[in-house]
Amino acid sequence: MHKKYCGYIAIVGKPNVGKSTLINAILGKKISITSRKSQTTRNNILGIKTKDNKQMIFIDTPGMHVKSRKTMNKILNKSAQSIIEDCDVVIFVLQRLSLDNDDKLILEKLTGISQKVVCVVNKIDQVDDKNKLLPFIDKITSTYEFIEILLVSAKTNNGLDDLISIIEKNLPENNHLYDDDFMIINNDNKFLFSELIREKIIRKLGDELPHDTYVQIDQIEDKKKFTEVHSTIFVNRNSQKQIVIGSRGEVLKQIGKEARIEMEKELNKKVFLKTWVKVKKNWNTDSGFIQSLGVGQNYESR
Repeated sequence: MHKKYCGYIAIVGKPNVGKSTLINAILGKKISITSRKSQTTRNNILGIKTKDNKQMIFIDTPGMHVKSRKTMNKILNKSAQSIIEDCDVVIFVLQRLSLDNDDKLILEKLTGISQKVVCVVNKIDQVDDKNKLLPFIDKITSTYEFIEILLVSAKTNNGLDDLISIIEKNLPENNHLYDDDFMIINNDNKFLFSELIREKIIRKLGDELPHDTYVQIDQIEDKKKFTEVHSTIFVNRNSQKQIVIGSRGEVLKQIGKEARIEMEKELNKKVFLKTWVKVKKNWNTDSGFIQSLGVGQNYESR
C-alpha cells in the first residue's frame, strides 16, 4: 500500500497582495472573491486539492493588519494567527518588488514557528525590469530563512506548478481527510452567494464605498424551474445606502444582475435574486454582531 500525505497550508500576507487570486488559480475554481480593494476576504476559506496520494488543504486567511485597532481587523488578525499555528506549511505572499514594514511585521509573527514557510513573490507579470528580481530575492533571503522563494504570477499561472511541487514535498505523512468525491461541506451556498454579491459591490463602487458592507443571505428556496435567493446588504449609514442603491436603483440592479449570472453558473439553473439594503449603524465596530454574522469562521470547498 502506498503511503499517503496530507496537510494544511495557510496562505498569509498583507491585504491586496493576491492571496485570493493565488488560491483560486491553484484550485482551478473560484472559492475566494477577488478585487483591487484590500480586505475583501473575511473568512478562512478552505479548499482541497488531491493529487494521487497527496492531499493539500489550503486556507486563505484574511489580510493581516498588524497595528490596526479596529474591531473588524482585530477579529481578522486573531483568525489569521490561529490558522498559522494550526497548519503544516505557510505560504507568505509578497507582491512584485515590494517588501515594506507591514510585510516585515507579518514576518515577525512567523519568526520561531515550527511550520515550514515558503515565500511567493506574486504579480511578477507586472515587473517590467526582470533584472531587479535577483537583488530583490537577495533582500528577502537576508530578512527571513524560507525553505524556498518562488516567483509567481497567479494571474497567468506562471510558477504555480513549482509551488505545488514544493508543497507536496513538505506534506506530513497522514491519511487523507477528505474523499476524492468531496465537493462542498454542508452545501454552504449561503456563504458563496453572499461573497459573490459583496464582490460585485466592491468592484462596482470602487473607492466610493468603504468596506462597511456585509451581505447576509436570508433565504434560498429551490423551486422546480428556478432557485429563489433573498439577500440583505448591511451598511453603516443612510448615505451609504443611497450609494449602493444608486439613482433609480440602477447600481443595485447592476450588482444584482452580475451576481445572479454567477449564481446561475454555479447552480446550472435560473436564479431569481431579491436584494434589500439596510442601515445598521456602526455594525463593523460591534464585535458581537460581527461574530454573529460568521466573520472569521471557516468554510470548506473543493
